[in-house]
Amino acid sequence: MRHERMRVAWQYRKGWAMQAFLETRRLVLRRFSVADADNLVSLDADPDVMRFVSGGIPTPREEIENDYLPAFLGYYRRYEGYGFWAVIEKATGEFLGWFHFRPGKDAAPGEVELGYRLRKSAWGRGYATEGSRALIRKGFTEFGVQRVVAEAMAVNQASRRVMEKAGLTLVRTFRQPSLHPGDGAQLEVVEYALDKNDWHLQDRASAASCPPS
Repeated sequence: MRHERMRVAWQYRKGWAMQAFLETRRLVLRRFSVADADNLVSLDADPDVMRFVSGGIPTPREEIENDYLPAFLGYYRRYEGYGFWAVIEKATGEFLGWFHFRPGKDAAPGEVELGYRLRKSAWGRGYATEGSRALIRKGFTEFGVQRVVAEAMAVNQASRRVMEKAGLTLVRTFRQPSLHPGDGAQLEVVEYALDKNDWHLQDRASAASCPPS
């Protein structure tokens, strides 16, 4: 079994050099392709994964193939350094989910939105924080990003902890329509943010607290 896992991981590694956007200690973030349709269908089929996205309703395959994947691929053509990135576990070659790092609607110049959706097998292992920190660093140091923002439902404590561990702080709370149109309900949403200057201060403090090797 161990040799089989190593063989699968090696097969994935052969394609990483061309597709990888960035690597962390345990993850590779790579471009999506049309071959990822099954991965996305499987991810969105888990009601726990979709709890705070659609109220647990899976995304139809037709919507993934006709809307989501074309939109993902379109980002690579329009933007340098921004888009949706498939998350691959280095040790196994397994697809874990995705991150997005892109300008939001009506965003100010230099502002990008961070988001993520990971399989339950990746929850509680620090992967969301690891990938978020790497994307933030790359954005601030290589792509001229000035501010990173992220949103979550106020009750989504796990996602809020990831934002805080990645260095973002709460800037506002607001309301938006329910995940079930027509019921008239409102959801409480939180927005977190991190400016480039604050990130530099955090980065220097982190470096100073680490003992020399």
